Amino acid sequence: MEHGIPTWSFDLFGIPIVFELATSMMIIITCLLIFFTLFFMTRKLAVRPTGKGQVLVEALMNFVKGIIKSNMAWKEGAQFHFLALTLFLFILIGNLIGIPLSFVAPDADHTLWVKSPTADPVVTLTLAGLMIVLTHYYGVKMQGMRGYLKQYVTPMWWLAPIKFIEEFTYNLTLGLRLYGNVYAGEILLMLLLGLVTGGTILGALGFIPMMVWQGFKVFIGAIQAFIFVMLSMVYLSHKVSDDH
Repeated sequence: MEHGIPTWSFDLFGIPIVFELATSMMIIITCLLIFFTLFFMTRKLAVRPTGKGQVLVEALMNFVKGIIKSNMAWKEGAQFHFLALTLFLFILIGNLIGIPLSFVAPDADHTLWVKSPTADPVVTLTLAGLMIVLTHYYGVKMQGMRGYLKQYVTPMWWLAPIKFIEEFTYNLTLGLRLYGNVYAGEILLMLLLGLVTGGTILGALGFIPMMVWQGFKVFIGAIQAFIFVMLSMVYLSHKVSDDH
């Protein structure tokens, strides 16, 4: 089924600017959900945690610490803990928020208002591009311009063009991998939902696979968040470590 896309557009100095309202709204909701959840879970911090909220947050922090520690020296990786945690939580919640909340307006265009923000290639490619920019920034900051440029001519100078091409392809693969998995899951979920709500005998048969797929999509969403963060930290370690 084709869905309409809610947009808001205007001209800025003759340049058309278009906002996709559904994706923008879901990004804001995802950020607010993460902020308030972490705020209430950590508002009563203690050396010996007594609440489940602080224990869960500490477990998540130890999880991302493990990802970073496996890819770069502890001294270099310590400053990226909150970056990795924020990135992991945003992608995880962004992947999962479209499962219970998918909503299609009952209009002629079947406008899709509520969905996973990571089911939009603009969002995933922007996240990948942001990580690319940060890796280059920290590479120059921690190794200096000379040490940073040395990576492109080591071990042989004529490999530099290939390495420059890798920078572009890395951005595409990192972003499109996340988008493809989340978008495919949302399409199948919408097809199963349409089958269930169709009012036919097949609807009753489609309820079980829909519930099974929802559970599987939770697993896929968590795995994709882990893969994105892990690959980002691997790439970052290549830029900031002298060993690579």
